[in-house]
Amino acid sequence: MALHLIKLCVGAESVEDLREWVSRKALAAIAAGQEPHSFHTTRMVPKRTEELLAGGSLYWVIKGHVQARQSLIGVETFTDSEGIGRCNLILGPEVVETELQPRRAFQGWRYLQEKEAPRDLASLSSDGAEMPLELRRELAELGLL
Repeated sequence: MALHLIKLCVGAESVEDLREWVSRKALAAIAAGQEPHSFHTTRMVPKRTEELLAGGSLYWVIKGHVQARQSLIGVETFTDSEGIGRCNLILGPEVVETELQPRRAFQGWRYLQEKEAPRDLASLSSDGAEMPLELRRELAELGLL
């Protein structure tokens, strides 16, 4: 069973904002002759890297709800210019929308077990995949979706 991470997507107002950010990062990487992956830099290095890289994703909390995920394809550690250890979470290029799942604000990232992870929106048939975001958000907050 895959292990995932969950993180606040600070500065993004929507999944579309996240997609635009990922696109810009991919284009910059291609221009530099690199693979078109995006990455997220964090100070803490996951200790369960092997489990995360066995099919795990980074789930993004946007505006108080888990709304999207990106596949985790690598974890690279490095020391920044100030001598502080850091970690790049290397992410796949696709942003996959998920069912909405309310989350309170928290710092850093957290592990997320497979059984607690929201399903991909595309896998939902009649559970509201076609509903507008605001309606899905309200129904999710009421526990009806």
